[in-house]
Amino acid sequence: MEQSVCLSLLEPDEREQLDYIWNHIPEQDRVGMTQDDVLFVLDAMDDYLEQAGLLTVDEKTGEVTYLDGDIDETEQLNYLLAEAKRQNRSLSSSQVQIILDGELQYGIEQGYYEEED
Repeated sequence: MEQSVCLSLLEPDEREQLDYIWNHIPEQDRVGMTQDDVLFVLDAMDDYLEQAGLLTVDEKTGEVTYLDGDIDETEQLNYLLAEAKRQNRSLSSSQVQIILDGELQYGIEQGYYEEED
């Protein structure tokens, strides 16, 4: 598979997260999807969180801080789908949800999130 410029510029921890999520997606659900699509969803998710006031970026250092708060999952999914459409990406709601599920699982394993009961 040809690697995009964006993927080659990832920091090691970002690459680890991307690889984890990609490998978390069942092969049959990857059809029509690329790792660039996963990266797009992760970036758009951060944009959503920033708009929702749950993420801040230090303008000087570029350091990202995630804040505690509730996320309206339906609103988030709708935002991600609208962004995908706006960028002419043909991602289905189930593909976006699978990526979000992989991101959640990665976050739980890394200790970023607590597993819900």
